[in-house]
Amino acid sequence: MAPPKEEGTIGNKALQEAYDRIVARDPDQKEFLQAVEEVFTSLAPVIEKKPEYAAVLERIAEPERQILFRVPWFDDKGTLHINRGFRVQTNSALGPYKGGLRLAPSASLSIIKFLGFEQVFKNSLTTLPMGGGKGGADFNPKGRSNAEITRFCQSFMTELHKYIGPNEDVPAGDMGCSPREIGWMYGQWKRLTSNAGGVLTGKGLTYGGSLIRPESTGFGTVYFVTEILKDQNTDLKGKRVAISGSGNVAIYAAYKCLELGAKVVTLSDSGGYHIVEEGMTKEMVDAIDDIKVVKKGRLSEYKNDKGKYVEGKKPWTADTKYDVALPCATQNEIGKEDAEALVKSGVKLVAEGANMPTESDAIAVFHKNNIVYAPGKAANAGGVAVSGLEMSQNAMRLQWSTEEVDSKLKDIMTNIYKACKNAAKEYDTTLQAGANIAGFLKVAEAMVAQGM
Repeated sequence: MAPPKEEGTIGNKALQEAYDRIVARDPDQKEFLQAVEEVFTSLAPVIEKKPEYAAVLERIAEPERQILFRVPWFDDKGTLHINRGFRVQTNSALGPYKGGLRLAPSASLSIIKFLGFEQVFKNSLTTLPMGGGKGGADFNPKGRSNAEITRFCQSFMTELHKYIGPNEDVPAGDMGCSPREIGWMYGQWKRLTSNAGGVLTGKGLTYGGSLIRPESTGFGTVYFVTEILKDQNTDLKGKRVAISGSGNVAIYAAYKCLELGAKVVTLSDSGGYHIVEEGMTKEMVDAIDDIKVVKKGRLSEYKNDKGKYVEGKKPWTADTKYDVALPCATQNEIGKEDAEALVKSGVKLVAEGANMPTESDAIAVFHKNNIVYAPGKAANAGGVAVSGLEMSQNAMRLQWSTEEVDSKLKDIMTNIYKACKNAAKEYDTTLQAGANIAGFLKVAEAMVAQGM
């Protein structure tokens, strides 16, 4: 296996020149540039073998459309607020734009572009006919009443509806945008268009949603981990798993780990982490789910005699032993020092449930210490995979059973792992690079074939 690239280089003249032009165009978009560099760094052997794809590089990083718009809404006191809405339609070579809507005060064009760029390759890996995009707004739903969030969602969709449709662009939920918000947006879309098509995924089960959609990202990440462990002639039983986050992805990853016999040691939020050295029970995860996902509270509110809450810290730095780490919170949550702490903890496998949660220098630490690193575009593709299955069910006017959807999700995650592994083997590189290569090749081939 070839070593990872030297810091500060892309490793190929065509890639470096394309990257330099992208940097010159958007020098202040650090999250977007980080995502582009992470992918481009992996592609040197591909461009050497298939030089015709060099012409695709700059185009694949430039979104087909970037839509910014004003979102006015009134709070419960009658005060007018203005937020900025985004929809970045990154690439449609493989199908309609597909990607979530992030509602968070940190949302910016750079973050939405990075998420859309990652989404292109993630969707490619699923093998489903979906292009990539992302959207959202710099709106914070925390602390807002249902009426305020409803008014925001309706105003947001009043503008967004002009650019989306079942065969054009199919958004979904993301951070801050749960099935509740999706429902309010979908209702507004129907009022504006007189259309009941499947324009959004992550919908409620009573109006076109898919079974296990809320569980799918967390479940899929764990299914990906089990495929890696199979190749190591082992499984999750008895392994100590550190999970960050306490939203849907983290909670359902925890449930699936428990089901497979692992010991879930931590969950976290932005305020700190909760650790149970003996491993959490399903009842503990249920209680955290109720506080965080249902009641929208803080992890610090959860109390039990067997664990403790550590304020202001991340779970990676705990003085304990880990076998597997699943970062499921947000981008860039694992820095170099966190990675070094995980190495010290004994971790052997890191699989990303969140999008780009690991900084570049932290990834280098993992590679240096022979830790298997599974990037989010592969490991957390279960969410968009089931979104794609929801689109299929909507188009056919059907609803598949839990068992059918879960079986299809397992097959998709198994095939994603095989595609990443096979690309890594063919190009003599890491699993991380294999994911980038496998995702890129399908999109590049389609773009060249369509003259894009």
